[in-house]
Amino acid sequence: MSTINDVSRESWILNTFPEWGTYLNEEIESEDVKPGTVSMWWLGCTGIWLKSEGGANILCDLWCGTGKRTHGSGKMVKGHQMMRMSGVQKQQPNLRTQPFVIDPFAVKNVDALVVTHIHSDHLDINTAAAVNQNCPDAKFIGPQEVVNTWIKWGVPEEKTIVVHPGDEVKIKDVNIVALEAFDRTALVTWSNPDESLKGKMPQDMNEIAVNYLFETPGGNIYHAGDSHYSNMFAKHGNEHKIDVCLGAYGENPRGITDKVTSVDMLRMAEALNAEVVIPVHHDIWANFMADPKEITAIWNFKKDRLKYKFKPYIWQVGGKFTFPDNKDDLEFNFDRGFDDAFVIDNDTPFPSFL
Repeated sequence: MSTINDVSRESWILNTFPEWGTYLNEEIESEDVKPGTVSMWWLGCTGIWLKSEGGANILCDLWCGTGKRTHGSGKMVKGHQMMRMSGVQKQQPNLRTQPFVIDPFAVKNVDALVVTHIHSDHLDINTAAAVNQNCPDAKFIGPQEVVNTWIKWGVPEEKTIVVHPGDEVKIKDVNIVALEAFDRTALVTWSNPDESLKGKMPQDMNEIAVNYLFETPGGNIYHAGDSHYSNMFAKHGNEHKIDVCLGAYGENPRGITDKVTSVDMLRMAEALNAEVVIPVHHDIWANFMADPKEITAIWNFKKDRLKYKFKPYIWQVGGKFTFPDNKDDLEFNFDRGFDDAFVIDNDTPFPSFL
């Protein structure tokens, strides 16, 4: 038995984080995806793990970092995209609000790490290191600037694949299609804090961000990264069969447009001709949190009049979604356990105790 003299800050951290240990790693590894289905797990922010019936394991946008950990100077870092967007000076209070539900350094069998864009809550050095160490045959797939960052971090260039809209990469039985992204926040993200962007041509979005369509035998998953609402969603919906779409939902603070709000989440699903729309990203930042049930409420208000052909799905971080098994569910709940109650004799002082 340990005593208080055996406990230190370091032992506490190692014994506590990640909070779920390898529980979810083990669940994903043991999952046998049925023919005609595709399963995915929400890992927080826009991170998902997708697993196909053919055993393809694709990790997308897993972020293993934190937000603010100190008040510091109380000032925004010069040149930050939010400062450029709205001329703010006060520190953004973006605290991480979700536990770590997966241990990146216990990942196994990853066939591809796929990243949507350059922002650090999607493009993560810890995830890159873990996949590179544990999964030597994994491919690193992303737009040019994402790949440039991976190479700077030490990922061997031969493991990387640069994609632009229209490119396709086959990973076992999954076809990954890169599509245009619509992330205006990424366009005002610039590495030189002293360089003004006023009056200049913006960056080429196709070099810094893409959306993805994961085409699988069990259904097609559209991952919109941090895209804002765009009329181009309708073009993607015309050109591709989309079963499930994920979008970066949240409540934007005053003077900021960085997340898709509830009405536009529904517009995105309608434009993409999706069967299911799943909001993500609303879980992670304290200053952008929103209640996803607002989407369900507005969907209920509009669905009959507008003849919606899709349903919203309210997920929880660490939970599994399988298409088409869960396509008509409106909400996720974790296994409540105790289904084996009284399979052996209970042990209480007398029966009426309970």
